[in-house]
Amino acid sequence: MNNFSGLGVAMITPFKSDRSVDFKALELITNHIIDGGCDYLVVLGTTSEAATLNQEEKEAVISYIKEINNGRAGIVLGIGGNNTQHVVDIIRQTDFEGIDGILSVAPYYNKPGQKGIILHFKEIAAASPVPVILYNVPGRTSSNIDAETCLELAWSFSSIKAIKEASGDFSQIMKIINGKPEDFHVISGDDLTALPLISLGVSGVISVLGNAFPNEWKEMVSLALSSKYKSAREIHYKYSELINLLFVDGNPAGIKSVMNCLGLSQNYLRLPLTSVSRSTSAKINSSLDNLKLKVVV
Repeated sequence: MNNFSGLGVAMITPFKSDRSVDFKALELITNHIIDGGCDYLVVLGTTSEAATLNQEEKEAVISYIKEINNGRAGIVLGIGGNNTQHVVDIIRQTDFEGIDGILSVAPYYNKPGQKGIILHFKEIAAASPVPVILYNVPGRTSSNIDAETCLELAWSFSSIKAIKEASGDFSQIMKIINGKPEDFHVISGDDLTALPLISLGVSGVISVLGNAFPNEWKEMVSLALSSKYKSAREIHYKYSELINLLFVDGNPAGIKSVMNCLGLSQNYLRLPLTSVSRSTSAKINSSLDNLKLKVVV
């Protein structure tokens, strides 16, 4: 798997009431997403609350998802950080059997310049035995992968195959699309911008909504990639209210509330993250009711 097109799903990590990993729910969710037609799973990304999982838990989650998946969908593994050598060490210690790529976020907190970002990903590209997807999300990292930086990395390193773009900067994203190598993929990092960005040339989306509605969102992405924009818009607008609600109280609080309503997992997060407010929960329930979906009380 090298094209990273279509629907990728940024998987949640379900927890029990004691905040231990709920592997029974993880199996249910993994099958739900794959049966819904997703093209690849994104494991241990931001939505997974990976920052709160210890190394033993991470390895257990990866191993379990690989076992349940059994080759049915691609798997992209989140491996990133703001200590370049530590990221490289993790890559070298990882068993990549059954893994099709890594998603590596731009270095956060220490706010490197563009030269530092280039050298950071140069080291990751050299160490990774699988293709690398850059992840640009300035709202979380406080550092932006500029279009020129992305293009330099794309043209210079054959193992860097894509970028997940969550900057929201359409001008920047269009520069990347216009100047990239033919086999380099630009992926929307936001559900709400997936449709307009596909019309501009992105290859698909790494989705949060897809945890709950993989079938519907796969259809929207497929229609858009086939330039059937009228039909794609109908699905886009059908779910746009719910997508907005997913992020009112932060991610993955919103999607975990939805998954709980649909009976797919319990509504527990690990500190410092907390569940959505009562107000947001009520709005999510109302939105699901408007979608004529069964809500589990």
